[in-house]
Amino acid sequence: METFTPTPRTQVRRLPKRGVYDKREVYAILDEGFVCHVGFVLDGQPYVIPTGYARLADEILIHGSAASRMLHALGDGVDVCVTVTLIDGFVFSRSAFHHSMNYRSVVMLGRARVLGDPAEKMIALRRFTNHILPGRFEEVRPPSDAELKGTMVLALPLEEVSAKIRKGPPVEHEGDIERPVWAGVVPLHTSLGTPEPMDDLVAGVPEIERSRFTRF
Repeated sequence: METFTPTPRTQVRRLPKRGVYDKREVYAILDEGFVCHVGFVLDGQPYVIPTGYARLADEILIHGSAASRMLHALGDGVDVCVTVTLIDGFVFSRSAFHHSMNYRSVVMLGRARVLGDPAEKMIALRRFTNHILPGRFEEVRPPSDAELKGTMVLALPLEEVSAKIRKGPPVEHEGDIERPVWAGVVPLHTSLGTPEPMDDLVAGVPEIERSRFTRF
């Protein structure tokens, strides 16, 4: 698969060996996450807003109310920085200085476009729903015309992108090796809890199958 070309804005300079530009690795990170942070400046005031997202081909999709100030600002062509971070473990060193985390992160820069065509918007909303639970969109009521009109969807082309990954044990100074304190990595995982059904489910509706959540 192709790689992203580093730009002055996406070139990883701090610990550059952790920089990743391979699209396969970047897309794997994006497809595993659920929440992104959207950074932009409006009227001289910086904002960073958390929101759900999904990837569709070479674009990141975000959506929300058609009255959203953030979405309107981005739709008007404001420069945006979108980030996704996954934490894989806590890194414990024998020194406070070298404590860290194992992580995978992606930074995406550019300008978003508004999905105005109802058919394109419906495809995006299907992707949002199925990003969480594959096949879910096909088994529930699709958005009505009013709901579709009340929803704004943006797509950010994945063109100026880089990832940064830390993995492995802590860095230790030789003089700290003999300290009688535990050191190593404690892995961190996201897992599913017990499903909590609505009280008014139609009789005979089966339990949701945990195996359908393919990323857990």
